[in-house]
Amino acid sequence: MLEQAQTTADVTELMTGIGRNARAASRPLAVASTAAKNAALEAMAKAILADRDQILAANAIDLAHARESGLAGSFIDRLTLTPERIDAIAAGIRDIAAFKDPVGDVIAEWDRPNGLHIERVRTPLGVIGVIYESRPNVTADAGALCLKAGNAVILRGGSDSLNSSRAIHACLVRGLKEAGLPEHAIQMVPVADRAAVGAMLSGLDGSIDVIVPRGGKSLVARVQNEARVPVFAHLDGLCHVYVDRSADLDMARSVVVNSKMRRTGICGAAETLLIDRAAAGTHLAPLLAALKDAGCEVRATNEIRALVPGLEAAAEKDWSTEYLDAIISVALVDGVEGAIAHINRWSSAHTEAVIAQDQSVAARFFAEIDSAILLHNASTQFADGGEFGMGGEIGIATGKMHARGPVGVEQLTSFKYRVRGTGQVRP
Repeated sequence: MLEQAQTTADVTELMTGIGRNARAASRPLAVASTAAKNAALEAMAKAILADRDQILAANAIDLAHARESGLAGSFIDRLTLTPERIDAIAAGIRDIAAFKDPVGDVIAEWDRPNGLHIERVRTPLGVIGVIYESRPNVTADAGALCLKAGNAVILRGGSDSLNSSRAIHACLVRGLKEAGLPEHAIQMVPVADRAAVGAMLSGLDGSIDVIVPRGGKSLVARVQNEARVPVFAHLDGLCHVYVDRSADLDMARSVVVNSKMRRTGICGAAETLLIDRAAAGTHLAPLLAALKDAGCEVRATNEIRALVPGLEAAAEKDWSTEYLDAIISVALVDGVEGAIAHINRWSSAHTEAVIAQDQSVAARFFAEIDSAILLHNASTQFADGGEFGMGGEIGIATGKMHARGPVGVEQLTSFKYRVRGTGQVRP
């Protein structure tokens, strides 16, 4: 592939060629055997482990550039690879190999009175474009998931992670070749030019069937505004935790701190804590103390600040802010009804959690909130395809069409109908 493209025309020509190659590769990939796909995935995992030092060296270059550019700590964390994270990347690919192949799976079947037998069967989407920013592990996750689902994929990583992603991508291509699958099944855009993103959003002359953006708000907003093909995406991860008066305090303390502080820079990190006003006397101070002890800045309403001195004041914009940092906004609400009202006003429909021993509270929370992921007595940080047992994810989708929540191998398929008859004609 070309390493540099000097003009928009160069980028357009480059991307058109990538699109054609992906479409050509998608055809044999759609009918590839499970054994061949799994062999490729296993070879990819082995190649990543064998190239650990080269991948770390490439990542060191990206990290040095990121630090020189003064990028935020949360960004640096997402960009950083360690030997343990590389091991996890390889393990994730093997997990995907072990997952059930969705292609050809009969979702439903039925017989009609006229004798026709109808089946709804999973089929690959075709060619998927993935546009992402600083996470080099997405290169492996997206490539492996798309392959397992029988799709060709075009990967456009961020310029900040380009060296790391290239090193990982080289391992994926080796795996494809070793298994006898088309090497263009997983392609990586080799230039950082933003025109490449625009070309992908145009659909590359019909070559791309779906776009999946994975990154910050500005990237996702651009994709959603400009894409001429369907998009699986979420714009913000404004995740909430509601602590009910019936919540066990020790459980609430553990879940709240983990939801916010395990990894603050991921989309499943809690950004707002809502506490039942009836539990303020028992739960409020201990929960806020636990967050502060964990290093979290608390921004609270004036009502809370009167009860617990020394807190930052929450402004209205805090309820709509995805911090992706060790900051949380906190408010008291009138029971589950108040929590539902707040969440339905401010949520981005990503992930919400309720901590309650009262099962009727959890049932109402689940029924009246329409976010993609709802949890009862568990951390919002479980909003992840791997944690769902889906063999990893390519992202989280908050739309209501086709894919919603973690986008795993099943969500990377469509379906078709197979209708079998014995000579029937329609009167």
